[in-house]
Amino acid sequence: MPAKKNKKGPTKGSGGKGRRSLEGKSGTLPAEQRHWYEGKQRHKANKGTSRSGGQGGGPERSPDRPDNSDLLIGRNPVVEALRAGMPATRLFLSNSLDPDERVNEAAKSAGAQGVDVVEVTRSELDRRCESNGLPGAAHQGMVLQVRPYQYWASEGLLDKALDSETPALIVALDGVTDPHNLGAIARSAAAFGAHGLLIPERRAAGVTMASWKTSAGTLAKLPVAQATNLTRALETYKKAGLFVAGLDAGGDTRLPDLELATGPLVIVVGAEGKGLSRLVRETCDVVASIPISGAESLNASVAAGVSLYEVARRRGTKA
Repeated sequence: MPAKKNKKGPTKGSGGKGRRSLEGKSGTLPAEQRHWYEGKQRHKANKGTSRSGGQGGGPERSPDRPDNSDLLIGRNPVVEALRAGMPATRLFLSNSLDPDERVNEAAKSAGAQGVDVVEVTRSELDRRCESNGLPGAAHQGMVLQVRPYQYWASEGLLDKALDSETPALIVALDGVTDPHNLGAIARSAAAFGAHGLLIPERRAAGVTMASWKTSAGTLAKLPVAQATNLTRALETYKKAGLFVAGLDAGGDTRLPDLELATGPLVIVVGAEGKGLSRLVRETCDVVASIPISGAESLNASVAAGVSLYEVARRRGTKA
């Protein structure tokens, strides 16, 4: 008897082609007709001796090789990140994208910045998102691979604030664990002229893709410093001439009466519900409350925004 064939025949309705050969064909153009092709080729020509640790700064990675980079998804966030010059290593585009100005801009910007542009199927983008803890993510056919955030030293942030032409203004977060709150606070801090954020290394939200998206791109420019011990860092700031004002519903002064607002200042925002920790509260020169009615408390990011606005108003600066 003839041996049975293991190979399956063509799928019904496929015109004799298998599923894999049909996947992702919509909208695919020859390489030389793609907007980013020229910039991508120019970048390849300029890589020099990167494999040997020369001009390229280190060994190259295969597009399929995992690393410790983060993924930023969605067309608007990716475009904003590239506009802000966020350090990125690779832009993944679905090979069946619908025409969109954001796609064109992202591809051209990536090529101009030397970011590799890689076309993959939508199923591959789904797989990458899932492996990075983003199952079912709405990537819209566009994913940007970015390097892990490089935090400032707390002393470096202090020096930057003191060297500024405006009075130092730093926002410290005490136990804020929601990355969306961190992102929203960063956005307010940038809007009202703060010089940066100070966060603890442990038991606190860090700069993640969630916080970056919430910040609407401001975390690409606003310094964020980490402190091994927040209380000691605040003591160092006080010795350098900054006043420390904590925000708490049970504060001993009202925010509109905060006379320290016009001088070098650190605003400390506590965790929602818990408020300021005991040691941080004892370190503050003053604890201020925001007068409210109709609610017991404010979200941490809202409280930070209100306080930063009040500081800007008292300083006479334009927000």
